[in-house]
Amino acid sequence: MSADEPAKHPEEPVAKKGAEPSGVDLARVALRAAKEQARARGDAAQQKKQARRGGLRSGARADGRDPMALGAAINRLLTERGWETPAAVGGVMGRWPQIVGEDLANHCVPEKYDEDERVLIVRCDSTAWATNLRLLAPQLVARLNEDLGHGTVRFLKVNGPGGPPRRYGPLRAPGSTGPGDTYG
Repeated sequence: MSADEPAKHPEEPVAKKGAEPSGVDLARVALRAAKEQARARGDAAQQKKQARRGGLRSGARADGRDPMALGAAINRLLTERGWETPAAVGGVMGRWPQIVGEDLANHCVPEKYDEDERVLIVRCDSTAWATNLRLLAPQLVARLNEDLGHGTVRFLKVNGPGGPPRRYGPLRAPGSTGPGDTYG
């Protein structure tokens, strides 16, 4: 190919020098220009769509959109929501027998944790076990803080057994509040 020869396109016949392109040649040139413009618009739209989605949808390298392990996802959720302490205390409630011992765990059960006050509330099945747990409370709080982190549990509130629910008999006077309202 010499420098003065026009470049050939495979679909386009070479027009003679000095001759005006005919209608078919003009149509081919217009069609090729329209295809290039459409391709450019399509590429721009594709790039815009990828930018909205956050880039390419797949690739060989790891990025933030890749699936993660369940444990890592749960740890990330706990961190983002600030649930580390309640989750740790919930784990302690599940491991209560290992922390306090089998015989104490058979008679005392953790009921709830007050996150604002950092108080663990424990219910015992008898007053004797409640008294025993109150005496062991400082060592138990130290052991819990050792396991959970310093200052997680500040106080252990020990409740004795709850009494039976109050039952009112069939001969109850309407409007009375129970046996204590007799003497004013």
